[in-house]
Amino acid sequence: MSLREERSMLWNAVVLALREIRRNLMRSFLTILGIVIGVAAVITMVTIGEGATAQVRQQIANMGSNLLMISPGKRLGPGQSSATVPFKEDDGAAILRDVTSIAAVAPVSSAGLKAVFGNQNWSTTVTGTETQYFDVTNRTIASGRKFSESEMRSGAAVCVIGSTVAKELFGSQDPLGQKIRLEKLSCDVIGILKEKGQSTMVDQDDVVVIPLRTFQRRVSGNLDVAMFQVTVKEGASTEKARTDIRALLREHRHLSASDDDNFNVMDTKEISSMLTGTTKLLTALLSAVAAVSLLVGGIGIMNIMLVSVTERTREIGIRLAIGALEREVLVQFLVESAALSCFGGILGIALALAASVWGASLLGVPFVFQGGIVVLAFLFSGAVGVGFGYFPALKAARLDPIEALRYE
Repeated sequence: MSLREERSMLWNAVVLALREIRRNLMRSFLTILGIVIGVAAVITMVTIGEGATAQVRQQIANMGSNLLMISPGKRLGPGQSSATVPFKEDDGAAILRDVTSIAAVAPVSSAGLKAVFGNQNWSTTVTGTETQYFDVTNRTIASGRKFSESEMRSGAAVCVIGSTVAKELFGSQDPLGQKIRLEKLSCDVIGILKEKGQSTMVDQDDVVVIPLRTFQRRVSGNLDVAMFQVTVKEGASTEKARTDIRALLREHRHLSASDDDNFNVMDTKEISSMLTGTTKLLTALLSAVAAVSLLVGGIGIMNIMLVSVTERTREIGIRLAIGALEREVLVQFLVESAALSCFGGILGIALALAASVWGASLLGVPFVFQGGIVVLAFLFSGAVGVGFGYFPALKAARLDPIEALRYE
């Protein structure tokens, strides 16, 4: 068969397939519904997953690429103790003094308290720290000022609030100079933090920052420090800084060579890797579950194509009787099943893009268009049509013309 004849046969198969699909529009739509849902679900899951991953990376980058977080305790595991020895301010002073690669150390202690102003109240996170905290965490003051040295030393009742707290307590009023009550502590608002937004499902602007000594005296009632946030000098190795901090804290906390660390030193890169790995794993699992509907759609196509072969037995018999080749009948039915699944893929892509934009907006994550997964999902939908349509097409091509013409 010449190339022209091959093209003519394929074109005729496409025309016959489209005519048959158009003749049974409702049945064709119901047939491809599984493909539509499968393609839409896979693309939507991957797109939103990539958006969530991009958001995590951006939020970690906002924290600073040279940030270390030191917390007491350790990960639990077989044979490990869960006892936690809290930090003291001396631990942070030793790190800043003895580890040469460290630029700044911010002690941090936090508690969940209810903030009250007038007849308004709001449950928020109260953080006790020092002025280094604002530089270490890349927090800037939108209006007002930070704590002074004398306020930190004396444990003054002053606070800097986030934009969420300002909005919930004061509405359109100017919070500067006002007093808010944090349960038993009444403090003057001296500053408002610049808005930073959501971070891994946590509102970074829902915070009240007070001097560490004020927190220790009026909130926690002890001199413990929950954690240290540390910045490494530009150009210095964060890995070496972690090693030096670990060695210093082991000595400072009187741990012998046989003792396990009773603290953790985490790099923002490690946190980013952990969080992005988690989101990618969840995305892969959800996408795998969604892909099952593609197989269900393929089974639906096979079922309808078998019904179609039975309904068109006489038509197939006539075509074979007047000289049509088996391969022509095979190609006709393969093209028909592939066309059905490709139409389903196109509808699924359109639905997925709309759902992805809506879902990203609803969840507050960026919309990250993934051209590769769109093409892959479309090609896979076509492959499902060909794969599941092959058996019905083969059955049609192998019909005995005489028996087919006798079929009622």
